[in-house]
Amino acid sequence: MMSYYYGYGPMGYGGGFGFLFMVLAWILFVVIIVGIVRWIVWGSMHRHGIYHHHDGLMNDSEPNNILKQRYAKGEITKEQFEQMKKDLE
Repeated sequence: MMSYYYGYGPMGYGGGFGFLFMVLAWILFVVIIVGIVRWIVWGSMHRHGIYHHHDGLMNDSEPNNILKQRYAKGEITKEQFEQMKKDLE
């Protein structure tokens, strides 16, 4: 008497779609995790004033922003602002 499981078994002849769905589920899981991590990193960069320019990574909260704030508060004159701006470049 032959058994049902003789030969290819229940997974043979196209019965293995479960494996395909499992692979797709893992791919979806990885894409979601990568998306969450990118969202967190982008939010952190945005909150700290770090963003991408055409010339590379810049941090706007550093010297130029501080210089602009000092000029806006009236701590330095326009001439001082322009000179310091040149010095930073």
